[in-house]
Amino acid sequence: MDETNTFPIPGVSVLSKSGRGTTTDSSGKYSITLPETDSIYFSYLNKPTAKFAVNAIADPNAFNVAIRIPVAYLKEIRVLPRNYRMDSIQNRIDYAKVFNYKKPGLSITAPNTGALGVGLDLDQIIGMFNVQKNRRMKLFQKRLIWEEHEKFIDHRFSRGVIRRLTKLDSTALDTFMIVFRPSYLFTASTSDYDFYDYIKKAGEEYKAGVRHNNLLRKEDYMYDYYDQDYDN
Repeated sequence: MDETNTFPIPGVSVLSKSGRGTTTDSSGKYSITLPETDSIYFSYLNKPTAKFAVNAIADPNAFNVAIRIPVAYLKEIRVLPRNYRMDSIQNRIDYAKVFNYKKPGLSITAPNTGALGVGLDLDQIIGMFNVQKNRRMKLFQKRLIWEEHEKFIDHRFSRGVIRRLTKLDSTALDTFMIVFRPSYLFTASTSDYDFYDYIKKAGEEYKAGVRHNNLLRKEDYMYDYYDQDYDN
C-alpha cells in the first residue's frame, strides 16, 4: 500500500535475505514462503525498505507494509502549436541557399595585383554554362515559393474561419474550400474585412448553387507557374 494505506502498489519487489523473491500483483498482494530464520524486505523504484525478521512478524499471513512514493512536481509548461509565420521563417532558414539563388551572370572585377585592368570571375563563367543545374535550382526555388504561398492561403482561408462565417460543414465545407479557394495575390493583398466579406458572399453563392470562383488561380497550375519569368 502507499503511505496513506489507500492505494495498492503493483510491481513492488518482495525480497528475502536468503535470496528468494516475488512481486506484488495489480492488487498489491503477494505470496512468498520463507523459513522463520529469514528476513523479508520490499523494494520499489530502487528504494528498499528496512528488513523484517520473519519470526518477529505477528501474523505472517497478513503482513502489510506502507511505502512512501516520492513525487517530483515539475513546473508547468505550455506547448503551443507552430503557426504559419514560424513555419515560414524556419523554411526560409532551412532552404536559404535556394531562396537566395540568383542565375549566374558575368561581372567585371578588378584584379588584386595592384596593376590597372579588369578581370572576369571564372566561377561565374562556369556557372553560366551549367544550364541543367541552373534550371533545377530555379525550379526548386519557384516550387518552394509556390508552397510558401499555398501555406499562406491555408493560414487565412482556414476551415475554422470558413465554418464560422458560412456555417458549412462536412463534405459541403470541403467542396467549398476547393471551388472558392482564392489566389495568393488576392489573399496577400486583401484586408481582413474584405477577405471575410469574400468568404461570406462566396458561401451565399455556394448555397445558391454557384460553383464558379471568379478569382483566377493560375498558381494552381504548378508547372505553368514554375515557368513564369524564368529568365528574370
